[in-house]
Amino acid sequence: MKALPAAIYLSALLLTGFAFADDATEEANKAIALGFYENLWGSPNTDRYAEFMADTYIAHDIGSRKGVTEPAIEQKRIADRFWNNGTMHFELDYQVAEGDLVATRWWWGYEPETLLGHIMFGSERIPIINVFRIRDGKIVELWNHRHDIDTRMASLPILLAFITGLVLAGIPALIYRKKARRAHRS
Repeated sequence: MKALPAAIYLSALLLTGFAFADDATEEANKAIALGFYENLWGSPNTDRYAEFMADTYIAHDIGSRKGVTEPAIEQKRIADRFWNNGTMHFELDYQVAEGDLVATRWWWGYEPETLLGHIMFGSERIPIINVFRIRDGKIVELWNHRHDIDTRMASLPILLAFITGLVLAGIPALIYRKKARRAHRS
């Protein structure tokens, strides 16, 4: 009977130790996610992408990028596209970790410095929520939830439809003009 309290105490210590191990893993995972943001989206250290991303990862994004397996360098390419046309800012709102998942709510800021940057992206500040699955110290899965409705990217389909409409309306005008010139010459 004297061994029972010792076994209960030892079990409690072991269980507490496992909880600390989980907390340590979750804090390490949060640090990986934070490093990803600070290096790719908060400063132009995009060559460091491989420190945070697994060789391939699964992307769950808005639009057509859902459940797509991509090479790690894709994150560098995306960030470089923005850095090549302007300056980005990362502002952490909060992070939550549970097991191998890290959810981060952050603000993305962008100031274009090129004509292309102004046309495509404009000056933006939008909230983003990402959820990462982290295994062996690397991001293996990424859920991306951006509030793109407030950006110029949301108006891009409208602009493309307007341009298409102008082109389609211009074709009959050109044909009419050509016929009018012929009639005038006769």
